[in-house]
Amino acid sequence: MTVRSFFDTNVLVYSDDIADPIKQGRATELIADHRRGRAGVVSLLVLQEYFVAATRKLGVDPQTARRKVELLAELDVVTPEVPDILAAIDLHRLHRFSFWDALILRSAKLGGCAVLFSEDFQDERRIEGLRIVNPFR
Repeated sequence: MTVRSFFDTNVLVYSDDIADPIKQGRATELIADHRRGRAGVVSLLVLQEYFVAATRKLGVDPQTARRKVELLAELDVVTPEVPDILAAIDLHRLHRFSFWDALILRSAKLGGCAVLFSEDFQDERRIEGLRIVNPFR
């Protein structure tokens, strides 16, 4: 059974990165597994960041990136509200994460996830019951 997991933007971007076929394959496999198992979660922030990174950094055509956002939105999408922003600020203050990273952590918690897939945090760290996993290690 697939564990309910949150995908950080970098994992989604690697799924389109032909310059790194190993990471691309791993990211694509993870997303597909979690999509099939209905265990994948993203946030509105992640979908926005994906579109910007895919079109600017990877040169993905905007129409193609838009279609990918539609597909990724078939995962569970978390929509943080004001109390979540405040909780992210508290995480930022307490753990010294950037605000944006704290909002990713808060969104993963809000989505009921046990795992956060990201290469931007310390691998295997646990934060408030959430396990950080770098899928490319």
